Amino acid sequence: MTARSAANAPSQRQLRVGEEIRHALIRIFAEAHWRDPDLAGANITLTEVRIGPDLRNATGFVLPFGGGDATTLAAALNRAAPYLRRELGRAVRLRLMPELRFEADTSFDEAARIRDRLGDPAVRRDLEAPARDDPAGNGSDAAPS
Repeated sequence: MTARSAANAPSQRQLRVGEEIRHALIRIFAEAHWRDPDLAGANITLTEVRIGPDLRNATGFVLPFGGGDATTLAAALNRAAPYLRRELGRAVRLRLMPELRFEADTSFDEAARIRDRLGDPAVRRDLEAPARDDPAGNGSDAAPS
């Protein structure tokens, strides 16, 4: 996820609608009888749904539960988007049903990359170095009493 300024942060309505769509899609995924071989038998993790400011576009971030190719899963869900949008229209009451798009969720990969980086001995050494403001080198930021 990219850093957002306060002006670009999603509104409460966007967050609420996105979460409602996410819950409805999870129910639809559980009950769907997929024709697409890439979706047949797939266990799908829908981590987030982001809604555009005008509520006309929704992007779902997906991962295959238990591992697998998220890009293939996202492509298959994009092929099934018209079906999912129709089912979503039956499940959620909105004035305008957003267009659905799916992307592979890379946030867990990014978190693993950061965790690995923090475990690097050179980075760990820098993190464990005594604070510069502490001449005694005891790592405490508090002034001696």
